Amino acid sequence: MSRKLLQINTTLNTTSTGRITEEIGLCAMEQDYESIAAFRRVGPAGSASQKIKVGNELDRYLHGVKTRVLDRHGFGSKRATRELVQKIREADPDVIGLHNLHGYYLNVDVLFHYLKEVQKPVVWTFHDCWPFTGHCAYFDRVGCEKWKTECHECPQKTRYPASYGIDNSFNNFHQKKELFTGLQNLTIVTPSHWLKNLVKKSFLKDYSVQVIHNGIDLDTFRPGIEHLPDAVKGIDQKIILGVASVWDERKGLQEFEKLAPLLVEEYRIVLVGLSEGQIGKLPKEILGIGRTENIQQLASLYSAAEAFVNPTLSDNFPTTNIEALACGTPVITYKTGGSPEAVDELTGFVTEQRDLNGVLSSVKEIAANGRESYTEPCRQRAQDHYNKDDRFRDYVELYDIMLEERVTE
Repeated sequence: MSRKLLQINTTLNTTSTGRITEEIGLCAMEQDYESIAAFRRVGPAGSASQKIKVGNELDRYLHGVKTRVLDRHGFGSKRATRELVQKIREADPDVIGLHNLHGYYLNVDVLFHYLKEVQKPVVWTFHDCWPFTGHCAYFDRVGCEKWKTECHECPQKTRYPASYGIDNSFNNFHQKKELFTGLQNLTIVTPSHWLKNLVKKSFLKDYSVQVIHNGIDLDTFRPGIEHLPDAVKGIDQKIILGVASVWDERKGLQEFEKLAPLLVEEYRIVLVGLSEGQIGKLPKEILGIGRTENIQQLASLYSAAEAFVNPTLSDNFPTTNIEALACGTPVITYKTGGSPEAVDELTGFVTEQRDLNGVLSSVKEIAANGRESYTEPCRQRAQDHYNKDDRFRDYVELYDIMLEERVTE
């Protein structure tokens, strides 16, 4: 008899978390699960899962206003979430998978009252720290540790999800703590050991926490440059690549702008995922490319690069790192969050944050060793640790275990 999985995430089959949600659904269907996904935005390729769209643009706008003025992100969208809960009741899933609940589309109060009522098995994947803070998704760059005891006077009030009005971090923290600690059958999944260690210091410390690294499609992300965009084909320099779905200070855009004039002429920085406005402001040493849903093209860009540089200042376990490895490209990353966990001494380099000289030294070492010497070790590491078939099967096995435990209770 088929079991039924319902997942909730901001996106579906687009952006890193949306692709993870989609792939888990596909893997679950291969294991005789029925897959349903609730989301705010779906990618152009659609989804193989049954789809439930949450809210609309007006609802998103109003949630944004509530966030900007009242600092109540995650507590808007009440009507949209009630409608979602009704659809979940009708679907009657056996197990529920949660991902990003922030993103201007969901009311956690309404959702968790339902989850406490039904007490179905829940697997909640943390893609950042928002579930256990009173405001922010990441706090490491400002060294804040209030989340361990009680958030208040948030030093990142104007950062995502930004509030330019009052500071409600104290109330948010205590309401989240009350809501999120009442589930009897919850397992938390983190893609990095770094984030697991943080969860174990938070008000969620009594829950089971398992590490399941992100997985990617190794048939798509593989060495090969047959799908390079025309803008890159004409470059005769060695490419230093950066990729992000949204480029902001957290992802290190300014770090690349500082790095560009330090590189010798034989290198050219190429950044993927920029907005038109950002592309227009780039220094001449950097080639900017807009966000692409063409995964084959993205894989070719990784493959063509001398090195993939990830100067992220706040992160969990960036999927871009393992996409680069799968394409045979060494990774240079700042010592940020779980980002260093993707590489070992054969496949990449880790430098302290904002250490551009360290990045330059790493680039020089790759050149001295020969870019081709990294291809096989990088690809092998991706095959050993980040194959989506293995990692997303870990999720399905976890669902199976939780459902079996529920039956025997």
